[in-house]
Amino acid sequence: MKRFFLLFGLCAALPAHASTLRTMTTLQSQQVYLRDLFDDAGVNANRLLGPGPGPGGRIVVEARQLKAIARQYSVDWQPISSADRAILQWPGRPLSRDEALTAVRSALIARGAAPDCDVELPGFNPPIVPEAGSSAPIVSQLDYDREQGRFTAVLSVSAAGMDAISMRIGGQVSDVIELPVAVARLAAGTITSADDIRMTRLHANTVHDEVAHDPATVIGMQLKRQLQPGVPIPLAELMQPSQVVRGDPVRLQLQVGALSLTGQGIALETGAAGERIRVRNISSQAVIEAVIVAPGVVRVVPGTAPITAQARGGVGVARGG
Repeated sequence: MKRFFLLFGLCAALPAHASTLRTMTTLQSQQVYLRDLFDDAGVNANRLLGPGPGPGGRIVVEARQLKAIARQYSVDWQPISSADRAILQWPGRPLSRDEALTAVRSALIARGAAPDCDVELPGFNPPIVPEAGSSAPIVSQLDYDREQGRFTAVLSVSAAGMDAISMRIGGQVSDVIELPVAVARLAAGTITSADDIRMTRLHANTVHDEVAHDPATVIGMQLKRQLQPGVPIPLAELMQPSQVVRGDPVRLQLQVGALSLTGQGIALETGAAGERIRVRNISSQAVIEAVIVAPGVVRVVPGTAPITAQARGGVGVARGG
């Protein structure tokens, strides 16, 4: 019986609804309430204590301050030791560069920039926003110099439960064009195929020469010089594929009225279909002018006389009959 009364006395001494310290709390806003520090905090559980950490931040409430808060708001809690503490944190993440660029690009387009403009934000230091929920960046005070391709602005970010963050930003704006470029280095003389070409976006102010804008302009053409990958393709470096190469034997065709004559010759120049080249007639050794009509086949230009050594600029080939 004595033991029963002893146990009853100990139970009666314990609080009926003692509060429990919350040693780690994840906040959902920048405000700290009494319930964030104690479970079963009593009638004042929803009492606002003040501002807490911003997104991505944390604060530590030590035992002495916890004791004072509990006493002030009638919370049934006492620290066990001076090591008691409560950690309050609000998870955050950096605002992504893409989110900022989307807001900036929309503002620039509204001010006259090209819809597919390329925007650069050098040295962008992203603000920290809540990890959960949505954050909406807004651009204001935009100063856009279209001729120089530069801008400055204020980027503001707001989210539920946090104060808005504003920061000055600046960068460059470039109009962008899509052009065909080589996938890899292509040697001179290469006849390009669809596998050799891809489309890429380039800053318009970096393109100065007359270049190809359509893959169809490039595919099937022969390169006069080596082509580097990833750079615009100058039209001047493209030619129709050679169908006759200098030094190759060719078949000569000559149409005189209803009479067709053929012969053999040697090409003195390289050329593509439809181009005029000089050819030496093997039988007469005369140098004549002919049009390439097919690989290894040329048609003598009607009415042209054999080219003399003087007219050929000193090519020493004897005229033949």
